[in-house]
Amino acid sequence: MPMQGSLSIERMCQLARVSRAGFYRCLQERLPREEETEVRSAVQQVALEHRRRYGYRRVTRELKRRGFLVNHKRVARIMREDDLLGIQPRRFVATTDSDHALEVYLNLARRMHLSGIDQLWVADITYIRLRTEFVYLAVILDGFSRKVVGWKLDRTLAARLAGEALQQAIELRRPLPGLVHHSDRGIQYASADYVGILKQRGIIPSMSRPANPYDNASCESFIKTLKREEIYANEYLDQEHLRDHIEEFIDGYYNRKRLHSALGYRTPEEFEADERSKTELHSATLRFFSGEPQKVTTALVGEGTQTPSLPHTPTLLGESMR
Repeated sequence: MPMQGSLSIERMCQLARVSRAGFYRCLQERLPREEETEVRSAVQQVALEHRRRYGYRRVTRELKRRGFLVNHKRVARIMREDDLLGIQPRRFVATTDSDHALEVYLNLARRMHLSGIDQLWVADITYIRLRTEFVYLAVILDGFSRKVVGWKLDRTLAARLAGEALQQAIELRRPLPGLVHHSDRGIQYASADYVGILKQRGIIPSMSRPANPYDNASCESFIKTLKREEIYANEYLDQEHLRDHIEEFIDGYYNRKRLHSALGYRTPEEFEADERSKTELHSATLRFFSGEPQKVTTALVGEGTQTPSLPHTPTLLGESMR
C-alpha cells in the first residue's frame, strides 16, 4: 500500500505500539477502500499459501490470527469473487475386506475419554489412482491430537503395508504399554503378523463395528482431506512422485501448518505442544455400561495395564461380542 512505503503492516504496528486489530479497525473506519484492498490481498495470500486447500472458514480463522477484523461471510464473498474457494471433494471409496475368519476385537475406542497423546491411535487404508495403476496408502493418527504418526505407500494391499506404517509410528512415538490401536476389521489389521506387533509392544487392539464409519471418523476425515487438498489437486508421474508429495503434505503441511477445527483451529503440533505445557500425560478412561440402569464401571488404560474386563451381562449398545 502506498501509505506504508517500504514498511510492512506488522512493522508499522510495532513501531507505533498499537495492535494490528486496532490498526485495521481504524483503517476500516477512515479508509474503507484501502482496508478492503488489504483484506482481499491477505485472503489471496492465505489461500495461495495453503494451495487452495483452505475453505473460507479456515481462511477466516487464519486472518483473525493475523489481526484482521473479518467474518466468514465476507471472506467467502472475496474468495468466491476471486475464484479462490477450496477444491471440492470427490466420492470417497472404502477398501476394507472384513470377510475373513480371523479374530476381531472389542471396540474400545468409542468408550475412551482421552486426556493426552499416545492413548489412542486410529488406523486406516485408502487407494490412490495414478495414470496406469492403483497404489495404497496406510496411515495412523493420534486420536487426541489428530497428528499423522505413521504412513506407508505401496502397490499392494498386503498386510506388510499396514505393518510398516505401524512400525514407523512406534519408532517415532515410542508409546508406553496400554496404548489402544483402533482400526476397521480389515484382514490387514486382523492378521497374525500385525496383531503380533501390537501385543509385543503392549498395544491393545480395538476394531470398529461392521458398516459403521463413525467409529473410525478421525482417520477417514484425514483421508478425505488428503484427497481433496492434495491428491485431486495434482497429477503424479509415478509412485515416487506421489510419495514425495504425500510426504510434503503430511510432514510439511498437515501436521505443522494446517489449522484443525477440532483442535480449536490449531495445528496438531501446536496442539500437542500446548497440551504438554499444561499438564502431565494421564491414562485414558474407559467406560463400560452394565445391564443395570444408572450403573457404570470405569477402568484406566495406562502403562502395564491389560485389556479391562467387562461387567457381567454387559449391554454393548447393539454390538455383539465375539
